[in-house]
Amino acid sequence: MSRYFDHNATTPISAAARDAWLQASEKFWHNPSSLYPGAGAASRRLEDEREKLARLLGVDEEEDSGIIFTSGATEGNEATIAYFARTRPSTCCLISSIEHPSVDAPAARHFDNRVIKLPVTPEGIVSLPELEKALGRGNISLVSIMAANNETGVIQPFAEISALCRAKEVLFHCDAVQWFGKHTAADITAAADIVVGSAHKFGGPKGTGFLRTGPMARTLAMQTGGPQEHGRRAGTENLPGISAMVSSLEEASAKLSQWEGQAEQRDLLESTITSSLPGTIIVGKDSRRLPNTSMLIMPEGRNLKWLTRLGRMGFSVSTGSACSSGSADGSHVLSAMGLNTAEINRALRISSGIANDAGQWASLAAALQEVSRSMDQGTTSPGQSIL
Repeated sequence: MSRYFDHNATTPISAAARDAWLQASEKFWHNPSSLYPGAGAASRRLEDEREKLARLLGVDEEEDSGIIFTSGATEGNEATIAYFARTRPSTCCLISSIEHPSVDAPAARHFDNRVIKLPVTPEGIVSLPELEKALGRGNISLVSIMAANNETGVIQPFAEISALCRAKEVLFHCDAVQWFGKHTAADITAAADIVVGSAHKFGGPKGTGFLRTGPMARTLAMQTGGPQEHGRRAGTENLPGISAMVSSLEEASAKLSQWEGQAEQRDLLESTITSSLPGTIIVGKDSRRLPNTSMLIMPEGRNLKWLTRLGRMGFSVSTGSACSSGSADGSHVLSAMGLNTAEINRALRISSGIANDAGQWASLAAALQEVSRSMDQGTTSPGQSIL
């Protein structure tokens, strides 16, 4: 994993998560909804995990029933938007123009022409004046704005967003998958009425996540077919995955201070690359960003060529969101920030984990410089493949 720089897409499972998964699989394998002693032990373990997660999120334990265990953030986002479109059919939904496809697509599907997209500044921040203006028109049932963008790392002003929404008594839903494990969880759960998280973004297993609803959104229900999750999400709970997720978030929350080193190394890489490769653009450079994320617009060469060559050197980076990697239109996030098609086609996203040390960052900087030199040579040698 030493040359893995795509943590915003997914993270390697942590030792704590793996141990918790194995223990739960061996000791608590019964169905928590059954009535015999083994099932009762599994049910108690499930509620213990819910209480532990509530503490990690800074949620009062008396409100831990507001936590629903899910298969991940995509399910939580889809369910939230579908619920409000169904129960408040004449209202509108506000989303930002840089939302993840798991918010953007269900909003378009369920709210149809009742979706209002909020613009962002060239630095990737949602326009608060436009949000206030849109809220002022009334008839808004939900505002959905992410905590931090998965492509650029730009952090949204969610405390201010929350204040504007609460002044109009409109619920604020926040896709916080990139926030958890990198910053204090309670900051976002205090601001938003509905928050979703996904385990594999902070060292947990894939296919496991959570949705936390505050007191104003406690009626939100996800799927019928059984009494599980206090009647709000039917289906046998994935107790091993849940145990692993909570353990990984607990471990990540204890290591938050280590992200400061990642921010320092990221800034050093950006300084090195902008100096050595003139014309490189750092997207969102002047905004508050996640400490591990850098979106670079390279001065030449399509991003897939950079990706291929860096891959051959053992480095894993990306061109943006893994959920949009097949899109023919490129990044809607960068487009919303005002970048043109040519610039978007030269975008590379670097996203580290706390295990990426200074030597690995330096090696990545050197690799980027080497690929740039090979690009120059490739453009001067007709017929030579540059992949």
